[in-house]
Formats: sequence, structure tokens, C-alpha cells
Amino acid sequence: MKKIILRTAAVLMMVFTVSVLNQAKAQSNTIEEIKLNPNDGFGELRSLVINHFDFTNPNFSSGVVHSDVQFSIADNGKITNVRANGDCKYVSQELETVMTHLLYKVDVSKLNKNMMASSYVMPVNVLINR
Repeated sequence: MKKIILRTAAVLMMVFTVSVLNQAKAQSNTIEEIKLNPNDGFGELRSLVINHFDFTNPNFSSGVVHSDVQFSIADNGKITNVRANGDCKYVSQELETVMTHLLYKVDVSKLNKNMMASSYVMPVNVLINR
């Protein structure tokens, strides 16, 4: 009887240990996201987005339209996985199109350790005059 209790206790300890390790492993796979601000070194990217943005779409909402553009940077500096979400879906779609088709590469060697992430969020405000 004593051996059965010891075996049961050992099995429970193993299950508990594996459970804790799996939980710790799952937590290390979270996506790190950095919200960009105007002084972060992405000024050239912002300028390119403004210069390539097509303001002629009649479906754009008038006034200041806010969008958050989420994207990743590949090892070679290419912008990938662009998704935008904001006040006007047409503005968000245009931002996605512009960012996806840019021939721009981020110089990853200039990013400091605090700027390296799996995902970036760039807030964008667009003024639409109608």
C-alpha cells in the first residue's frame, strides 16, 4: 500500500512539473509588439507612406481619420504582414496597400535592442479635406 501511495505521489509530481514547464514554454512564445512614436527612427517610412497615399478615393471619411498600422519586419528589412485598423475602412485599406507595395527596407542594423520586435504598430492620422 505504501508503494502505491509513493508511485501516485511521484506521478502527480511529474504531471505537475510537466504542466508548469509547458505553461512557461507557452508564455515565452508571445508576440512582442512595439508601438512606434514620432521620434523612433521610422520617419523616412512615414514620409514614404504620406507621399504614396492616394487621397482621391471618394469613399474616405472627411476630417482626421485615425488608423493603427501593424506590420512585421523580415530579416532582410522588408515590411511584411501589414494590417491596418481605424476609423475608416477605406483609409485603412489604402494604408495597407501603400505599406505592402513600398520598395523600402528598414535598416535593421540601426534598430537598437529595444526596437527589435515581432510586430510593430504605427499610429497614423490622415487629414481628408472634402
